[in-house]
Amino acid sequence: MTDLVKTPVFANDNLINLYHLNELYQNIATEVSRRLREGLHIDVPITSGIWGGTYLIARPNGLAKRRIWRLYCIVNLPQNTPLDKHTNMEKLVSHYCDVFQEAFAPDLDLKLEMWGGRLPFSNSARPSQTLHMEDSTETVRWLRVFFVWNHVSWEESIVCDLVRIIKEYKEFFDLKKGPVVKDPKEVKYLLQDIIIIYRTLKNACSEEFREHADPIIEKMMGKFLSGLHDSGEIVELYEMVFKNALIYGFEECLEVPFMKAGLNIQNMEEWPVEKINWVPDELKEKLIPPIQQIFSGFKTELDKEKVL
Repeated sequence: MTDLVKTPVFANDNLINLYHLNELYQNIATEVSRRLREGLHIDVPITSGIWGGTYLIARPNGLAKRRIWRLYCIVNLPQNTPLDKHTNMEKLVSHYCDVFQEAFAPDLDLKLEMWGGRLPFSNSARPSQTLHMEDSTETVRWLRVFFVWNHVSWEESIVCDLVRIIKEYKEFFDLKKGPVVKDPKEVKYLLQDIIIIYRTLKNACSEEFREHADPIIEKMMGKFLSGLHDSGEIVELYEMVFKNALIYGFEECLEVPFMKAGLNIQNMEEWPVEKINWVPDELKEKLIPPIQQIFSGFKTELDKEKVL
């Protein structure tokens, strides 16, 4: 008997409601935690939610403006628990696969392809692990999960992961090395993530950088929303982002707050394990409330729709 609470993730034309997807990820985490507790007497709290910020480009009720082909989920696990044993981690992953399949059926038919990969630039001592499932219905291409070793709120984990993802993307926008030749289809996803990174970080950026970045991001968003398929246009946008050094501005937004705590964002892999998923208060105050407001706004609109 499952206690899983399923939410209506898919709407017409296979568009995804990001509010319900975020809820479902946490409901899945709650159910996995329950199964570990009842079946194995392992009691661990788990927080989870959307990774990737697609909720930043959505209609007022949380419905995605365009079809989403890649699902990403971040899962935050506590340290110093029975999950430190590999056999128990295998059991958690097994439960996760089962509950993902139940949660997304019948819309998706998810099958495990791989787990245990290391998330780039995660902590060297306690690296984040990945889980990859593919959908045989081809409604989406895949579901990819990141297991991160420190139990904090989903919003805090998302903000901390900005440091890692900026470092991962630096290689594509490094002025010293020059532009990277890459399949335009993959470049398109990079550009989408640049928009998401900026919109997540914006409240922590200097006024000068916002004045520089805003028109670039607005132009990119306009292209995405009107349908960005032309390879030449994608490459032009990539070169625009590259030449305007946005990735360096993102680094500057984060560098000083973390440095005050003795943490260098250039070598986050070597941070103490207790600093996994840790965010300075000044960044939490600027960046977490806007995320919470987005989701409370989604809920308000969905509640209005129920009344109509």
